[in-house]
Amino acid sequence: MDEQVSMSDEQPEMEGHDLEAEGGDDESGLAALRAESATLKDQALRYAAEAENTRRRAEREINDARAYAIQAFARDLLGVADNLARALEHAPKDADDPLARNLTVGLEMTQKALTTAFERNGLKAIDPAAGDRFDPHQHQAMMEQSSDTSAPGTVLQVLQTGYELFSRIVRPAMVVVAARDSTGPAVAESAPAEPAADTAV
Repeated sequence: MDEQVSMSDEQPEMEGHDLEAEGGDDESGLAALRAESATLKDQALRYAAEAENTRRRAEREINDARAYAIQAFARDLLGVADNLARALEHAPKDADDPLARNLTVGLEMTQKALTTAFERNGLKAIDPAAGDRFDPHQHQAMMEQSSDTSAPGTVLQVLQTGYELFSRIVRPAMVVVAARDSTGPAVAESAPAEPAADTAV
């Protein structure tokens, strides 16, 4: 009889031990699930970032392909623009003949329409003014001349207008540059930015 009582006293202790073990398993399982969830979230973010980078790269390649596709066509049209400009230079603007005057007006309107079409499609003229500093990225020096009125390294004359397409040079502006022995006034340089004042106390 005493043995039965002692065994029945031990049973609750064993059941409590089993519950504690199950509780530990639940906590470790929950921790594993959280770790797996964090890993999956990190992978999802990486895949999303990679997809966004791929989309941007594809968009940039499409824009580059578009720009290069019309570059050759634009270069061919520049010859037409040059011939039209030469025709206007020699057109009789003050002629007495109304037909000649109408021809000049027609050439001017055609040139304006062509220029507008160029600008609408991203083709912009590079036409430096006399006295502008020579820029090797946009200008091509055809010759140098000494000058008493321009500083060395500045543009004296534009022989042929240049063009750029979407910030890419299709044709540099062909210019005459003031030689090194030129004695004109120096071109004003932009002032360097002043260092920020030290506000630390």
